[in-house]
Amino acid sequence: MTHPLSRAVAGVLHTRAAVLLAVASAALPAFADERPEDAPAAGLEAMAATTLDSVVVSAQKRETNLQETPISVSVVGAEALADRHAISLASLADGSVPSLRVAPFATRSSALNIGMRGIGASGDANQPARDAGVGVYVDGVFLGRSQGLGMALYDVERIEVLKGPQGTLFGRNTEGGAISVITRQPTGEFGLKATAGVSNYGGYNAGAHLDLPRVGDFSFKLDGVLDARGGTTDNPMRGQRDFNAYDKRGLRFTTLWQPSADFQATYAYDYSYDATTPYHAQLLVAGPYASQAQREGASTGRRDGSIFGGPQEDSVGKTDGHLLVMDWMLSDALQLKSISAYRELRQSQFDQGLVDVISTFAPNGEFGRYSLAQLWQHQYSEELQLIGNTDTLEYAVGAFYYREAVADNAQTPNTLRWNADGSGYTVINAPLDLGKVRIDRASKAWTDSLGIFGQATWTPAAFDRLHLTAGGRWTRDEKEGVLRTLNDAPSDLAFDGKWSRFDPMVNIAYDLGRDVMVYLRYSTGFKAGGANSRSFSYRAFAPEEVSAFELGLKSQFWDNRARLNLALFDSRIENKQMDFYLPLAPGQSRTVSDTTNATTTGTSRGAEVELNIVPLDYLTLSLNYAYTDIGALQAPNPYVEGNPVVTVLPLYAPKNAGSLAVDYLLPLGAAALKFHVDGNWSDGFYTSEIEQTLTDSSFVVNARVALIDVPLNGTGATAEFALWSRNLLDEQHLFYKSSSTSLGSYGIFNDPRTFGAEISIRF
Repeated sequence: MTHPLSRAVAGVLHTRAAVLLAVASAALPAFADERPEDAPAAGLEAMAATTLDSVVVSAQKRETNLQETPISVSVVGAEALADRHAISLASLADGSVPSLRVAPFATRSSALNIGMRGIGASGDANQPARDAGVGVYVDGVFLGRSQGLGMALYDVERIEVLKGPQGTLFGRNTEGGAISVITRQPTGEFGLKATAGVSNYGGYNAGAHLDLPRVGDFSFKLDGVLDARGGTTDNPMRGQRDFNAYDKRGLRFTTLWQPSADFQATYAYDYSYDATTPYHAQLLVAGPYASQAQREGASTGRRDGSIFGGPQEDSVGKTDGHLLVMDWMLSDALQLKSISAYRELRQSQFDQGLVDVISTFAPNGEFGRYSLAQLWQHQYSEELQLIGNTDTLEYAVGAFYYREAVADNAQTPNTLRWNADGSGYTVINAPLDLGKVRIDRASKAWTDSLGIFGQATWTPAAFDRLHLTAGGRWTRDEKEGVLRTLNDAPSDLAFDGKWSRFDPMVNIAYDLGRDVMVYLRYSTGFKAGGANSRSFSYRAFAPEEVSAFELGLKSQFWDNRARLNLALFDSRIENKQMDFYLPLAPGQSRTVSDTTNATTTGTSRGAEVELNIVPLDYLTLSLNYAYTDIGALQAPNPYVEGNPVVTVLPLYAPKNAGSLAVDYLLPLGAAALKFHVDGNWSDGFYTSEIEQTLTDSSFVVNARVALIDVPLNGTGATAEFALWSRNLLDEQHLFYKSSSTSLGSYGIFNDPRTFGAEISIRF
C-alpha cells in the first residue's frame, strides 16, 4: 500500500502542477541533450544551463532546427534518458512524452503496445498478420514487430517523437505517429565512456562506448550494454523465476568509410538479447469460480508476491541486424542516400502472469494456465532518398521497399492440479516438453510493401516569411497468410489482401518574427490490413485510416531563455480495427478473438503545449501537457448472437496527461553537481475494447543527483557519480485493468520504487 505521507505529497504536487498548467497553458517539448559535442564538459554544462540551445531533428528526412520544423515533435535527448534512468523504449511508459503511451501487451513486457494521441494502439498487435499504428525506427530502419521493442538502447543521441499521421515521409503503420531513435556515430577520434552500477531487486548495469582513432578512410565504434534486475513480485514456487524481471544485453559495431568529401558509407551490425519474465496480473476481486485461496488473497493494493506459485522461465528475445547507409553529395545542393537493412527476430514466450486469475477450482482439476508462444521474423528494407534545394525550394523524393516473413505458434498447457478439497496443489507437466503440448494455433504471414514519396517546401523569394509545403506517398501493400494449425489440427484457412492508397500532406507555415512561427498542416496515414490468428475464421480486415489537421505555434524568446510550442489537432479515424474476445469459460485455456473494422468514424481532438524556461542561471523548468478528447466508435461483436453493434472508446487515450521537470546545475570548480526531478501524471484510460474498464490515474516521480565532470588527475579523464530513483514516492496504480464476470476483477500494477547508484568514466 502507498504510505499516507506519499499520497499527501503526491496530491499536493498534482494540484500544484494542475495550477501551473492553468496559469501557463503551456508545457515543455524537448528534453534534448543540447550540448555542443566539442565544448569542455563542465563549462559547457554551465552554458547549457543559462540559455536554451538549438535542437536538431530529422523529422523531414533532413536535419533541421526543431523551431523551424512545422510539425509537433518532442525530443528526448541522451541527458534526459540518463536523468530518468531510461534503459529501453518501455521506460517511456512513465509519461515523459504525455501524448505517447507505451505499455506491455497484457502481462508481456516482451511486446510493446504504443499509441499516440489515442491512435495506433490495439488490444493485440503481436501476431504475424497484425501491425501497429505507431512506427518505430532506429537510424532510419523500420522495426516491423511489437516484439523486440523492449531491447536495451545503445548509445542514443536522441529520440524523436513525431506526433500525428506521418504517412507521406514515413509510410505505412504511422497513422498515430512515429518514434525515431538516432544513435551516435563514429567520430574518428579516440574516446571511451564506461559505466557500472547497482540497484535494488538485485539489479546491476554496465556499458561501454568506445570510439577508435581513424585509420585511413575508416572510423570505428563499439557499443556494449547490460542491464539486469530481479523480479519485483515473488513467485512462491521454489527455484522458479519471479515476476517482472529482466536481463537486457546488446552489442553494436559501427564502421564509417569516408574515401572522399562527397561520399561516405556506414555499416553497422547489432545484436540484442532481452530476457524477461511477465508482469504479475493481480486478482483484485475474486470471481464466482474462485478458490478459497483466491478469495483470501485478492487485494486492491499491490501484493509483494503471487497467491499461487508456478513454473516460470524467461521469455527470450534475440534480435540482430545489418545496416548499410550510403551518402553521395552529388553537388552542394543535391544528396543521394540509400538505407539498406536486414533484420531477424526470434522471440520465445513463457507467460505465467495470469496464474492467480485463470485458476478456477474443481476437485482434482487442472489450473495454472501457461501461455507459451514462439515467434520468428525476418525483414528486408531498402529506402532511396534524393534530397535537394534551390534558392527557394527544398525537396525530398524517394522510394521504399519492405519485405517481411513472420511465423508463430501458441500453446496453453496447465501446470498445476488441485487436490480434492482445494487445500493444496501439485505441479504437472514438469519438466515441460513443448513437443508433447497441444498447439492451439500456428500461422505464417508474408508482406510486400512498395512506396514512392515526395515532399517539397517553397519559400517565395519576394515573401520569405511564407513556407508552402506539399507532398504525397503512394503505397502498395500485399499481405498473405495461412493459419497452418487450429486447435492442434491441420488447417488450410488463409487470406490474401492487396491494398493501395495515396497519403497527401499539405503544410502552410508563416514566420511572425525571427523566432516565432505558426503553421497549419493536413496529413494522413494508415495501419495495414491483415487477419487475426487467434480467430476461428482467419478472415481479412481492412486497413485503418487517419486524417488530421494540426494548427501549431513555435516560439523562442527572452534571449533564448524560453521556448513555447503549441499544437492543436483534429483527427478522423476510419475503419478502426477493433478486437473482440470470446469469454473464457471455467477450465478453458485457449484464447479466441476476432477483429472487425468499425462501422462509424471516430475523432481525436486535443492540444499539446510544451514549455522550456531558464528563469535563473543554472535552473531549467520543463512543462509538457497533452489534452486528448477521443470519440466512441461502433463495430459488430462477432461473438454475440445476431452480431449486435457495440459502442466502445479507443485504447490508451488518457484525457489529461503531463510531465513537469526541474533541473538545477551547481558549478563546483571544474566539476558540477546536477539535480533532476520529474513528475508525470495521467488520467485513466481503456486497455480493451470488449472490457471498457478505466485504469487508475497516476502520478510518478523520478529523480537523479549526479556529481559530473570530476577530473581524474593526470589521466585526462573525468568521472561521474550518480544516485537515481524511478517512482521515487513508490506510487502505485493499475495500468491494465479487467472486470471479467467469471474470473473476477484483476489488473497489473506499475513498477514499485527502484533506486540505484552508478559511476561513469569518460576518456
